[in-house]
Amino acid sequence: MHSAIDVNQSPMLTEKQTSILKAAAQNIAPTWPLDQMIAVNPFWPMRHQPIEQVSATLSTLGHAQLLMPKTYYLNHYQSGEITSGALQQAAQEQGVSLDQAVLEAFLEQENPIANWHNIADLLDHERDPHKMAWRDEITHQISQFCAAHYQQLRPILGRQNIDHQPDLYQHWLDVTRQDKGISIILDESGLHHFFQHLPETQEQVFSLAIDTLKLSDDALGHYAHALLLDINGWASWVAYLRWQGDLYAQPNDDMLSLLAIRMAWELVIWRYYQAKEPKHAELLNVLWSREKAQLPRLIRQQQEAQSLLWVWAKAAELSYHHRLHRTLLTAKPQPASTAPKLQAAFCIDVRSEVIRRALEAQSNDIQTLGFAGFFGLPIEYQSQASPLSRPQLPGLLKPAIQVTEAASTKATLTEEASTDNTASQINKTARWHGWSQAAPSTFSMVESMGWLYAFKMLKQSFLPKSEENPFSRLSHQTKWTLTQAGQVLSVREQAQLAKGILHAMGLTHFANTILLVGHGSHTTNNLHAAGLDCGACGGQTGEINVRVLAQLLNNLDVRAELKTLGVEIPPSSRFIAALHNTTTDHIRCFDDPLDEKIQHWLDAATKKAQRERIAQIDPSLLKADDDKLNKAYLKRSKDWSQVRPEWGLANNAAFIVAPRNWTRQVDLQGRSFLHDYQWQNDTGFSVLELIMTAPMIVTNWINMQYNASVTDNLKYGCGNKVLHNAVGGNIGVFEGNGGDLRIGLSMQSLHNGEKWMHQPQRLAVYIAAPKEAIETIASKHDNVRHLIDNEWLYVFRWSEDGLIERFHQQKWH
Repeated sequence: MHSAIDVNQSPMLTEKQTSILKAAAQNIAPTWPLDQMIAVNPFWPMRHQPIEQVSATLSTLGHAQLLMPKTYYLNHYQSGEITSGALQQAAQEQGVSLDQAVLEAFLEQENPIANWHNIADLLDHERDPHKMAWRDEITHQISQFCAAHYQQLRPILGRQNIDHQPDLYQHWLDVTRQDKGISIILDESGLHHFFQHLPETQEQVFSLAIDTLKLSDDALGHYAHALLLDINGWASWVAYLRWQGDLYAQPNDDMLSLLAIRMAWELVIWRYYQAKEPKHAELLNVLWSREKAQLPRLIRQQQEAQSLLWVWAKAAELSYHHRLHRTLLTAKPQPASTAPKLQAAFCIDVRSEVIRRALEAQSNDIQTLGFAGFFGLPIEYQSQASPLSRPQLPGLLKPAIQVTEAASTKATLTEEASTDNTASQINKTARWHGWSQAAPSTFSMVESMGWLYAFKMLKQSFLPKSEENPFSRLSHQTKWTLTQAGQVLSVREQAQLAKGILHAMGLTHFANTILLVGHGSHTTNNLHAAGLDCGACGGQTGEINVRVLAQLLNNLDVRAELKTLGVEIPPSSRFIAALHNTTTDHIRCFDDPLDEKIQHWLDAATKKAQRERIAQIDPSLLKADDDKLNKAYLKRSKDWSQVRPEWGLANNAAFIVAPRNWTRQVDLQGRSFLHDYQWQNDTGFSVLELIMTAPMIVTNWINMQYNASVTDNLKYGCGNKVLHNAVGGNIGVFEGNGGDLRIGLSMQSLHNGEKWMHQPQRLAVYIAAPKEAIETIASKHDNVRHLIDNEWLYVFRWSEDGLIERFHQQKWH
């Protein structure tokens, strides 16, 4: 048996090896916790590479898929969704000179390509089928350990007497060395002894593995990446911890520790076979040498094999582009109302497109606008009832301002009572979850409280009622306190903040009534509920943001200060905070009573939007009257057995940055993000730069999250939500009681049981601005340039003279 002396005989890591390992550890994108769930482009760390290259690499190393199966494209071609003209154009753009018949025949052919295999995979190919697969046990053991290590209570395995979480690798080593059950589960006598002789530090593990497995610098990076892809769910969680650490200048090194754990497993089973199974070890040596030697060729072969499939993927995208271009170019711009009676600013979310169009249909005196859903407020919210705070802005950004409720003098006693009640509810909920999730208490909890849950289940089944998280319950008061670095914002600072928001929103003329409409979903018994709320608000509803902004813009002192800054809001103008419930399409206004006519418009818009969406929600209700439809939507939002309460942002496909009057009469089918923009009012193009560097990136994240969850739900989605179990309270979910941490979207968020509700295609961005402005911004910002030039999205310029042209590789096409 190998001894610990081997560790000391291993050479030290070179600087290059350390650099390679760190680079591999950067390849995993973060996943946010359940209560702050936002969509993430799972390929974001690799955006500096062409998408086709990333696809080939991930497919080779991790069996991950960025493309749909051939049958998908064949069905869409046969149905006419993919046109012959688009196919020919796609082949030309991809540099493929094959005639159409060959491209069609390709979809009927099988062309399996070999993939990379880690050591565990090589051994599984020869393993007794009656024994547990190495890969399965490795994933299960690491996953269960990570769940225990990262849950919000102190670690429940080992080292109970410390006040801080230990180093991830060392904690795993302590736990695993005590686990003799590994040998029994895998039916490998004496396996657990080999963990006793692993190195004490991650650096020593890397050094020993590189030496023992004879890893060249060329192979090391891909091998490390492949190992992390094996446990992609937990690697994504660790990437989130690293993201937050970078955001708040608190570096987190757990990704290298996680990699060391996975590599340690490879080392253990390698040494086990060398010591216990010499014949198998001899074959393993040959297979492993061949695997390393052929790795570069495997990636090249994969890219070649996928090349024609990329033609079909682009053909599907171009078919959509052609239809949308015709729609946009044949639409007649509507003259904007010079004196609208109602203005309503909505989030750019694709779900807003339907309700905006429905509201605009009520009167020509209504003007709607599209703006980022956090309404330009870089805030985090802290309830008076809790020391906890939560961000209310995109995950890309760090909050700069803290917002808390400020009770008025008259309301003090009432509000204090409410605050005490809310605090009590929060504490009660926390204690309940703490009891129910602590491992030793699980069975006693079921024994003791099962009868209570039985009553609750019956009550919820026959008398459904939505239950709001007490932390999210806001008191109905109008005053908010804004602080920065512990100091209350001055009136001047509030005015400067408000001016920047109004400028970015493009709001220069003010109606008497201006609605600021955030959005949120309303569902029950849904672990991924935050994923249906506003991604721009950090997976929360936009209620706080719009209420705070309404206070700023209604404040007479702030308005007076705004006037000195060149922004004059008429005394008659009133900003009203509102929330669009995306599950039911109701719009609820806060604090201020509405004009009767405006309330009628909102109610009529709700009915129209509900009518439009019912075909996708429940086709059996297509002929139902308005009242029955409304009741069905309300029931759906309260039904705790409903696994498809709404479709979220499924089928998103475009992001249009242009004046709303260009698209006001266009039915965009709820597939387009809409951001109002008038370049003539944007001196220096600072607003356009903000749009292209923030909302455009956020929409790319949303688009790629949905795409990846469809093309590879096993790797980048979270499977069947009926089988979900929460991990660590809010970390994520297991599908069942084990396996890797599941990330991304569930099948029920993407598929209606008969067909996909999201068509995976890269986002098409349409910008109404001069060429030079788009070129300058793209060349100035690496992230923007990478997304465009490496084809993670399409960017088109939409000109006033009826021309749509694509920007790619710093050229116009």
